[in-house]
Amino acid sequence: MLTPQIPVAKEGSPFIGFSAFCTIIFALLGLPGVTVIAFIVTTFILCFFRDPERFDPPRPDALVSPADGKVIHIETVPENPFTEGEARKISIFMNVFNVHVNRIPCNGTVEKVLYKPGKFYSADSAKGGLENEYCAAVVSTPHGKTVAFVQIAGLIARRIVCWLEPGDKVTRGRRFGLIRFGSRVDLYLPNESEIIVKEGDKVRAAETILGYLA
Repeated sequence: MLTPQIPVAKEGSPFIGFSAFCTIIFALLGLPGVTVIAFIVTTFILCFFRDPERFDPPRPDALVSPADGKVIHIETVPENPFTEGEARKISIFMNVFNVHVNRIPCNGTVEKVLYKPGKFYSADSAKGGLENEYCAAVVSTPHGKTVAFVQIAGLIARRIVCWLEPGDKVTRGRRFGLIRFGSRVDLYLPNESEIIVKEGDKVRAAETILGYLA
């Protein structure tokens, strides 16, 4: 697995560098108004790609959030493209102010990584969840459970980054990718899983306990 830079994800370097370069050029040209705007944009991009350290909870059976954001849906789905049979689905929406580095929700082994090109509807809409571009990682836990976490592009997000490959041994709370500029992560769990969050809750990647695998 690739290791991103800390505290800023390396995928943000071209955006940050270009914006900072433009800010300097505007300042040298004596354009104070444009310079201030460019500085604000640079600061926003820098904040967007921030990659803070997180500390996962001590309980080994806890399932942690894969993303910062807001829980927008919790539902039972009869079938899905990632795990067999009925599953519990948790959808987390990340706005442009959230940390966008995603983290592993549980220990296990990556069985497969599925990428599907698609549309770019708003990530918090029902249509976005069904038709948008996504990248899904399917993980088998040490106890034989199957968990899938799906990065979904949004209206503004146009680039999904996933560092996982089939066969990777993954550890809960470690970084596995990011989505640029607003997006969503769906989590598919075994139907018997205990979920302790509710719709509307704010969650933090690697730190907020979403529930427990039965």
